[in-house]
Amino acid sequence: MSETKTHDEAVAKIATMIKDTRIAMLTSVTENGDLHSRPMATLDVEFDGDLWFFTGKHSPKVHQIEEKPRVNVAFSDPENQTYVSLSGTASLVSDSAKNKELWNPALQAWFPQGLDDPELSLLKIHVDGAEYWDAPSSAVSHVVGFVQAKLTGKSGDPGDHAKVEL
Repeated sequence: MSETKTHDEAVAKIATMIKDTRIAMLTSVTENGDLHSRPMATLDVEFDGDLWFFTGKHSPKVHQIEEKPRVNVAFSDPENQTYVSLSGTASLVSDSAKNKELWNPALQAWFPQGLDDPELSLLKIHVDGAEYWDAPSSAVSHVVGFVQAKLTGKSGDPGDHAKVEL
């Protein structure tokens, strides 16, 4: 069921829902107006209204974002039945201190020179809108919901759904 949340409650809810999702899908707008999505490795940082990703300074997504900074980032965790869609404005950030703060050695797969890689840059997304779905995740919940729907004609607990502005 959808419920009204304060800004801080919505941010906390989203932070909890995306915390353990390792890959997100970032969608930007190409030069000709097409939508382009690609997987992005999430960073181990608490969501506070901003998302952070490492990227190459000269990647096509950076050019797209410089032209049209509105983006969407989608998180999906089917195992726990949680789904989050975040919209906001992206920008490229060159900040060696922030790079060091957010760096994880696993990122060397994409940036072989580590923190000294000349292509290393941060993509910051200031989130201003979100929609999420948080359904009961256990198999028992799904079976009970199915049986309840069959017997009563009414669906079971659909979980929490909200569309919020941040």
